[in-house]
Amino acid sequence: MLEIRHLRTLSALRSAGSLVRAAQLLNLTQSALSHQIKLLEERYGGPLFERKSVPIGFTATGARLLKLADLLLPEIETAEREVARLTQGDTGQLRVALECPACFEWLMPVLDQFRQRWPEVEIDLVSAAAADPDAAPAALLRSGDADLVIGPDCGPDWVALPLFRYETLVVMAPRHRLATQRRLRAADFAGETLITHPVPAPRVDLVRAVLAPAQIPFQRRTAELTVAVLQLVASRRGIAALPHWAIRQYVDDGYVVARPVGEHGLWSELFVSVPAALRQQAYVRDFVDVIRTQCAASLDGIQLMS
Repeated sequence: MLEIRHLRTLSALRSAGSLVRAAQLLNLTQSALSHQIKLLEERYGGPLFERKSVPIGFTATGARLLKLADLLLPEIETAEREVARLTQGDTGQLRVALECPACFEWLMPVLDQFRQRWPEVEIDLVSAAAADPDAAPAALLRSGDADLVIGPDCGPDWVALPLFRYETLVVMAPRHRLATQRRLRAADFAGETLITHPVPAPRVDLVRAVLAPAQIPFQRRTAELTVAVLQLVASRRGIAALPHWAIRQYVDDGYVVARPVGEHGLWSELFVSVPAALRQQAYVRDFVDVIRTQCAASLDGIQLMS
């Protein structure tokens, strides 16, 4: 029997573009997702999508089931939100503190979609730097100045809802001395100028995980916007360490070049941290779901966490 979860699987495949990402989006193992698809294909007597096409191309059977998914899933999601409004209320407030400055690129579309789904929930961005640039993000939750923080896990006092892992790459001008190397080591950064967003140095992933443990001396310069950081890099004023999604277009255009750090890359994890009392609010759960769904479909170099 065709079930709602099957329609969600096909919709996730289309959004994520691959079996790996779709499994992450659905919080399934890849083998469990493959088994589910195999049973569906046995039921309908043929493949639902082309395995080797990029992006995924659906067969006539798969496309027909997707048409059904597009018809039913929005109605189901709307009904679920309406039931949540009836039981929990349809108003609220979300003051969002962003500990990841490069995340602004994908956060704006997320906020637009969330406002369409929850028009009565007031949502605002809170500037951590405006209050105290040296304060840990958890301080905003503790003081009541923010309702949730997007960034690293804020610690055991808060509920950390997982979003995704992402790789940080080092970007530099095309003729920079390090551009000839395939991978960078801690010693390669000695004497370099690191251009970052204006956050405390210990909260810069490259500093925290690579430079500080190896006691590598470096200079530092800051810029508010990611595009300003990249302009300084392209002008040979220094190097920067930024998430893959924030630099892809600039790398593709040849404006800068990017290199991984270490043998396995420099990976970080992103969470939504909230007070326990807010975790069960339907609009908070939906906010997290919107982030995961949008980012799985649009961001390069991420791995959704379950």
